[in-house]
Order: sequence, then C-alpha cells, then structure tokens
Amino acid sequence: MTAVQVTISSFIDESFPGWVECWLEDVHGRRWKFNEKAPVVSAKDLWTDTEYPQPGLIACTVLRRAANASRRYVATIDTGSPWGIESVEGCTVFEVFAEQLEDDVAEV
Repeated sequence: MTAVQVTISSFIDESFPGWVECWLEDVHGRRWKFNEKAPVVSAKDLWTDTEYPQPGLIACTVLRRAANASRRYVATIDTGSPWGIESVEGCTVFEVFAEQLEDDVAEV
C-alpha cells in the first residue's frame, strides 16, 4: 500500500477510537485539513495527553507521477482509495511531491 505523509496536529474527539486533526501540504503550498480516526493515520497510541504534532500517514492511490518544470517529481494521489478518506472540504485528489509518499506500507 502507498501512503502520504501528514502532520497530526491535535487530538479532537475522545469518541472511540479517538479522532485527530491532520494536515497535508500539497505542491502548491496549500494545507488540507483531515479529521480522522487516530488508528487510521498512526500506529502510535495517540490520545489527549500525547504531545503534538506527530507524524502520520494516510493511505492513498497514486494516479500519476511526473516531473514538474523544476524536474522535481510530483504525484497526483487519491486519498478516497482505498479507505474513503477525504479532507474536511470533501476533496480526495491532491498533487504532492513524490518524497511525501511512502510505498509498501503494510499498515498505518
């Protein structure tokens, strides 16, 4: 599985299994906010008393990889596949730098 790196900024809800706020920065410098279940984005035992920010991962499907004008590799990803994760704005397709991706992730 492929996953994109995110920053887990805070714990937002104690409802089972615990919810966190995450941020993804795209190649255009835009920050996208996600509210997701803690175990979906991190293998760590995150809770209200955890120190934030923390690194996290969101599973995604790579739609395309290509070099941009600066010869830096950019990937177009879809976080809607495989687990239906979307930003709070309802977006699932993003352009990120290839180095933000982790390939062959067994489980987040």
